[in-house]
Amino acid sequence: MIKVKSLQQRLVLFLLLPVAALLLGMGIVGFFYARKNLLTQWREAAVLKLQRAAHDVDMRLSLPREWLELYNKTGGEHFSEHTQEWIIEQLRQQKGVERVQLLRADEQPNEDMLHLHPDQHMGRESPMMGGRADMMHFHRARITEITPPRYDSLLEHETVSLISELKNVDGQTVGRLEVVIRFDYLLENLGTAGWWQSNRAFLVDNTGRVLVCTDPDRFQLGETNDPLELATLEAIQGEKSGTVLGQGHPPDEVSGFHKLQEADWSVVMVAPGRQILAPIIRFRNYYIFSGSFFILFVLLLIRLVTGRTVSSIKEVSSAAEGIARGQYKPLPPTESQDEVGQLICNFNTMISQLQERMRLKEAMNLAMEVQQSLLPQKSPEIKGFDVAGKSIYCDETGGDYYDFIEFSELGKGRFGIAVGDVAGHGIAPALLMTTVRALLRSRVRQPGSLGQMITDVNRLLYNDTAESGNFMTLFFMIIDSDNGQIRWVRAGHEPAIVYDPTTDSFDELHGDGIALGVDQTWSFAEQSREVWTDSQIVLIGTDGIWETENLEKESFGKKRLRQIIREFSHGSSQEIVEAIMDALANHRQTAPQQDDITMVVIKRS
Repeated sequence: MIKVKSLQQRLVLFLLLPVAALLLGMGIVGFFYARKNLLTQWREAAVLKLQRAAHDVDMRLSLPREWLELYNKTGGEHFSEHTQEWIIEQLRQQKGVERVQLLRADEQPNEDMLHLHPDQHMGRESPMMGGRADMMHFHRARITEITPPRYDSLLEHETVSLISELKNVDGQTVGRLEVVIRFDYLLENLGTAGWWQSNRAFLVDNTGRVLVCTDPDRFQLGETNDPLELATLEAIQGEKSGTVLGQGHPPDEVSGFHKLQEADWSVVMVAPGRQILAPIIRFRNYYIFSGSFFILFVLLLIRLVTGRTVSSIKEVSSAAEGIARGQYKPLPPTESQDEVGQLICNFNTMISQLQERMRLKEAMNLAMEVQQSLLPQKSPEIKGFDVAGKSIYCDETGGDYYDFIEFSELGKGRFGIAVGDVAGHGIAPALLMTTVRALLRSRVRQPGSLGQMITDVNRLLYNDTAESGNFMTLFFMIIDSDNGQIRWVRAGHEPAIVYDPTTDSFDELHGDGIALGVDQTWSFAEQSREVWTDSQIVLIGTDGIWETENLEKESFGKKRLRQIIREFSHGSSQEIVEAIMDALANHRQTAPQQDDITMVVIKRS
């Protein structure tokens, strides 16, 4: 799989290529759409030409046919012989009509009759009609045939006949009326059409028989097995008019056809595809040339614009690499006011601010080192007790505090444990925490009760927090290792948790007291418990333990904390601390740590 590494490659892959493909696709779609419209217009124009030609032939056939239809309606007793004579006279006078023959059923025209002038022929006597050739009694009649063109030896040209059969009351044929029309008269305008002379054209019947053609040697449409002619013949038998495209792109030949209304004939035209589709081919060539030029121009324009942007971004990237190596060198200022110019300006501003932040980071690291050095570096070794503690800050510095105090001033066999929590986290709580640590360690060396010590620390701290409103909770405990007695003061801190495995019960070390730094007049009272059994476990912690949340904003809670203490009650204090820390990490998963976490665990060894 190809990996896209540089911005230049991304621009080519995700911008230039999609734009080129889009423009090319739009061009192809536009070409085929225009080609379709041009083909549609040509087809409409071709059908219109053929329709006009067919209409002209229809009009020349329609007048004799209408008079013949009128004669057919004179059957029976409703019309006189004079009416029939008048209609036949009108038929003889129609333009293009060569002769009109009225024959009995058993009578065939002979050469003498055919050679007669129409005026002479209509006066010939017929035995069937009692001496008048145009007199014939019939009941009904209809036009039964329009003959194909045939050569007339007398006229020395081709003719077409309209034949109407005359029937009596019983439906038997008693005669027929034939109107002979010159074929060249029907095609008079058709032959003078420019497309008829320049292209291959036919007049065919419904079976494809060629009645007239620009090629004198053709007798049947499709006789040469030309696929286009065969397809045209199939279309003629199913449709009234249309066009057919031959093979190839553009097609080698195209054809059009239109049926006559008065006869079962069709006018067909076949023309070279390149000649007919010349406008489409020119359009295709112009379109490809102009479209390719336009696409190339757009791509070059995009390349020019993005190239400058990529060059500027490369400069910013090189400067960023220099920053990673500690070289805070700003970029040369640019006169450009676009986004790239703003990027360079903001980058230079970022460099100066980054230098300031790096100095602040160094100061924070130093503060973290100082604060971490103030916390116990290892667990105290106290006879008869197992003690462990741990503190994890969510920032470089924090407001949580724990301490192990082993001063001789406390008395033989006595040691102090302090756990505190300053509101918030960061630099300000860290400073307040160090202040309380110093005050507590200084006061412990002075004589007085445990309550007096915390009261003095509160009074001194209030002088620093009166205006800021900061405060700190504290749980301070002194354990007498000789007799197992404990004494404590709870200054607004959460009660310590006591677990007794022998009874599987939990208890808490309560006591009245407010947070340090809130009220300088408050007097703290110490609490005590006389007996510490061998199996009891005491945990002093901050609220960051049970208030730890996961991604679903679900708190860890004291119930889970107590369950872990119960499960690991047979382990060491350090093992209990590590088990709690692991449970907190599993509960939080990828959610950020929101507060400092501190705990101290004490159990009899």
